[in-house]
Amino acid sequence: MFYLLDANVLIDANRDYYPLGRVPDFWEWLIDCGERGEAGIPLEMFEEVLAGKKDELTQWLKENRDVLLLDEEADQRLVAQVTERGYGQDLTEEEVERIGRDPFLIAYGLRDQANRVVVTTELSKPGKQGANRHVPDVCSDLDVFNCHTFDLIERLDFTTTRQR
Repeated sequence: MFYLLDANVLIDANRDYYPLGRVPDFWEWLIDCGERGEAGIPLEMFEEVLAGKKDELTQWLKENRDVLLLDEEADQRLVAQVTERGYGQDLTEEEVERIGRDPFLIAYGLRDQANRVVVTTELSKPGKQGANRHVPDVCSDLDVFNCHTFDLIERLDFTTTRQR
């Protein structure tokens, strides 16, 4: 399986769980996953991280672009399909802006449903409608495998080694 990383996987990990300066093993593991062809970040998600505050995370991502950036372009037909079937037809410009780049992420998963998994820190909220829908719910409706960062860690067996 190939794991497609949502921008929030990196942002939340750095902010809440595995700060770059405190848990470098996590970030080295992500690089290893990229080098082994197990995980990557689509361009749209990459750009979303870089559009945020300029910090250690954005610098790390720029330095590891060649290893982590998914080397393919979004299929606009699939992006439109995700948007229409997952969020709704006749969305306003405001709703499209609120959805952001999530349809791109899900479209990359839809491109190869049998071999790709969307990884996000968003939690399922099945009661949400339209532009307020969460990635796991849209993925489920479109039969795209998805999981949380913690599932990725378990599936690809991230561990740390503490040395003294």
